[in-house]
Amino acid sequence: MILTTIFVMLAEILIFVPSIARFREEYMMNRLERAQIASLTLLANDMIDPALEAELLRTAEVFNVVLRRDEVRQLVLSSPMPQSIMGTFDLRDPSPLILIRDAFLQLANTQDGVIRVIGAPVQDAGSLIEITMQTVPLRNAMIDYGIRILILSAVISVITAFLLFLALRAFLLKPIKSVVGHMQNYALAPEDARRIIAPSAGVTEVREAEEALMKLETELTQALRQKERLAQLGQAVSKISHDLRNILTTAQLFTDRIEMSEDPSVKRMAPKLVSSITRAVHLCESTLAFGKAEEPSPTLTVTSLDQIVQDVVESERLAVGDAPIEFVTSIPNGLKLRADPEQLFRVLANLTRNARQAIMATGKPGEICLTAIDEPKNWIIKVQDTGPGLPPKAREHLFTAFRGGARKGGSGLGLAIASELVRGHGGMLELSKTDASGTVFSVCLPKGDGTF
Repeated sequence: MILTTIFVMLAEILIFVPSIARFREEYMMNRLERAQIASLTLLANDMIDPALEAELLRTAEVFNVVLRRDEVRQLVLSSPMPQSIMGTFDLRDPSPLILIRDAFLQLANTQDGVIRVIGAPVQDAGSLIEITMQTVPLRNAMIDYGIRILILSAVISVITAFLLFLALRAFLLKPIKSVVGHMQNYALAPEDARRIIAPSAGVTEVREAEEALMKLETELTQALRQKERLAQLGQAVSKISHDLRNILTTAQLFTDRIEMSEDPSVKRMAPKLVSSITRAVHLCESTLAFGKAEEPSPTLTVTSLDQIVQDVVESERLAVGDAPIEFVTSIPNGLKLRADPEQLFRVLANLTRNARQAIMATGKPGEICLTAIDEPKNWIIKVQDTGPGLPPKAREHLFTAFRGGARKGGSGLGLAIASELVRGHGGMLELSKTDASGTVFSVCLPKGDGTF
């Protein structure tokens, strides 16, 4: 209401400026018309009584009347003036700016004085009429008019503001308050679908907000239900994986003895059995590790990348055995970066292991190359292999656990965990290239404020 009142008053003030100028012009034009009417008496009778002449001038509120007719300037009515003329104003063709300027100068001048006003007679009763008049009555009339205009504007402003307040309260404030109430009620039990808002507002914008809120609440309720079901399922899977791992570990011990058998059939089947059990144990361990709490925040330290890469390569060379796989590293001498050494080792180990397994699955020779680039704002580490490339299905959910496995029997946990660890460093793990010639993964670690 206050804002509306202020805005309406500002609009009224903008109207007041030309209005007060117009009132002053009409006031003086009225005096010119009265003076012209009074001069008609003398024109009808050359000699009039001095008392009648004074009464005519007093009624017209002027001191003198000069009329120009037939190019002759004639003093028609006159009376003594209390003081000399302080200004002349021509109303025959004034511009709006001049009228506004003269009006405010008149209001600002508090001294009593006499002014000359020139105008055109009505009904073409001459070419010019000129009068002299006092300024105090004119200024008082202007002030009285201005006060009445301001009072009227204030009343209109208050009434307008009150009506606008009632309209806003009915059409906006109540619907918005209802939406807020729905939101508070929904927040108490977001799993309860009965608390989802039902759009009912008549105002288009508020109804659109209600519809957007309904969609959001519906999706959130569904997500919370799904999260609860997944949490329960995760607990069950963790328990099953824990017990299954123990069972498979026992079975793995027995496979060691089976491998020592001299039976040709057993010797032929034992490696496949050992490989299957090993993959099952690895899947159980990865599932249990992924089902734990979120990875801890990295402890960032200045570490040598070359040492981490060498540790990764040495570990993978042991797993390669006699397979024809060559490891190549290209790390700038003395390159140090700011990272968690343990977590960075896990990232590179996962990527290198995936590359090694992809090449070994083909049964052909291959190469795995680990390179690093020191850019002004980032450290870039690339793991490149000459394997067969990733299948299209694996690319769709590459970094999603249990969905992004690139090989048969894979769970996709390695890439999911590696991506999570890189994000913890504020970086990004991405697939740079994959085709029949090989695959390239890039790890981008930002330098931030820690440049060396």
